[in-house]
Amino acid sequence: MLLQLNGIDKYYSGEQILSNISMKIEAGERVGLVGVNGAGKSTLLKIIAGEIPYDNGEIHIKKETKIGYLRQDSGLRDKLTIWNEMMSVFDHLLQVEKELRELEGMMANPASMTDSNEYEKTMNRYANKSDWFMQNDGYEKEAKIHRILNGMGFSDISTSTQINTLSGGQKTRLALAKILLQQPDLLILDEPTNHLDLQTLTWLENYLHSFVGTILIVSHDRYFLDSLVSSIYEIERTEARRYVGNYSKYVESKEKDQEILSKKYVKQQEDIAKMENYIQRNIVRATSSKSAKNKRKQLERIIRIDKPLGDLKKTKLSFPIEKKSHKEVIDVKDLALFADKDNSYSLIKNITFQMHRGDKVALIGPNGIGKSTLIKKLVNNTLTSEEIKWGNEVKIGYYDQEQATLNSRESILQEVWTKFPHEEEAKIRTILGNFLFNGEDVFKKISALSGGEKARVALTELMLEKANVLLLDEPTNHLDLFTKEILETALLNYEGTIFFISHDRYFINKVATRILELQPTGVTNYNGNYDDYIRSKSHSKKVESIDSSNRK
Repeated sequence: MLLQLNGIDKYYSGEQILSNISMKIEAGERVGLVGVNGAGKSTLLKIIAGEIPYDNGEIHIKKETKIGYLRQDSGLRDKLTIWNEMMSVFDHLLQVEKELRELEGMMANPASMTDSNEYEKTMNRYANKSDWFMQNDGYEKEAKIHRILNGMGFSDISTSTQINTLSGGQKTRLALAKILLQQPDLLILDEPTNHLDLQTLTWLENYLHSFVGTILIVSHDRYFLDSLVSSIYEIERTEARRYVGNYSKYVESKEKDQEILSKKYVKQQEDIAKMENYIQRNIVRATSSKSAKNKRKQLERIIRIDKPLGDLKKTKLSFPIEKKSHKEVIDVKDLALFADKDNSYSLIKNITFQMHRGDKVALIGPNGIGKSTLIKKLVNNTLTSEEIKWGNEVKIGYYDQEQATLNSRESILQEVWTKFPHEEEAKIRTILGNFLFNGEDVFKKISALSGGEKARVALTELMLEKANVLLLDEPTNHLDLFTKEILETALLNYEGTIFFISHDRYFINKVATRILELQPTGVTNYNGNYDDYIRSKSHSKKVESIDSSNRK
């Protein structure tokens, strides 16, 4: 047993976050940790990594287990360069390498040969250290750094770049690269796929498949979990439960459990209602008062079943349409994207594509290629031009991944109501409730919300737009698995046209009917979902390989 948790409790400001958490992880196992936002997943990882204390329980970790922990914040040293930060992983090798150079200098000194015994001791020390250095891949450290940096998308960035000049996404990727270099026995990853494009995601997935250690991972990337993990622990209402299998198997098992639990919950609620009704009718009657009091005691002893969270999935969310657009929604022809306001440096030229009513198109491509730039170009050019021609009766709804349009000074309810003053408060509250903003939650300030909560507010506003064309920039970022599934269902039932950017392969697979791949030379169209896209790319590579062989 590599890791065992027994009865772990954790409180914050008197509120219990984790309750009686028990977990067993064997060496070499790949384990996913899931739960809604705020369930305590990151807290549990920090406890296991020794970053924060726990209040009750026991943790047993096998002796000499080396732990690598990827925080949601990078933990990097801003003043170092990329190369120095990566090389710090090999401080133990660098120290031995320094000693080897010193021993080489001593052996090369003619004066050392006058004492044969000392010279032999020096030779033996050198041989032992040299063997250890080779066995620990001392001569491979530079190659390892380059391989992992290239895989994590740093091939175009100089290793002399100072870390404080990197973006948040680049820092996350660099922190992950550093942990992979450490080759720990237990790899603890908190949202490792954030800020990764599809190419880097695929590389990381393949790397982790060949990783020889144990992996404990929190991720909202269902495709990633499906590919990687062999068991799932779910944290729900402060407690943890284990499911055998990958994410899809977990969903299947969870649905069966929820069905059973829902029936028990309904039956118990019916029994409680009958008992309460009996007590109310008989508590004041002299002849039946004793019986009613006994019923009350019986009622107090009942261990009540919480309403299953799975029942919330029956919530029906929809993106209504005020009026249908014409069949031809947009025609983009020979559009160029520029990296500066002066239009002097072009990112991409020759962007040409069309969309028709009902299309659900995913835009993919590496980070920095210009996906968000393109979608903003479409949003800001609603008037017909030579390059962008919108169809008749088009009404656009735009989702900005940065939620820049939200007013941080307003409450949730004020923010939505200010933009939609003609809507009834009850309707707005209902939609907010569907996105898990209940009761007093609607009075929280936007400035106090998490990324996931801001995303849910922005999606609420998008629903009220009643647009027939949705332009979505990373709509699943910051959403937990539960909310993603609600959103997917709403978009699948949407009768309008969708153009969206996403790195969530599961989401693309479920929603997209077409994929546009953005490249420096323009865009390439692929019919179907993400799996169809991968098959098409694989087939193209095979054809290219055959053609190349025939030309030789």
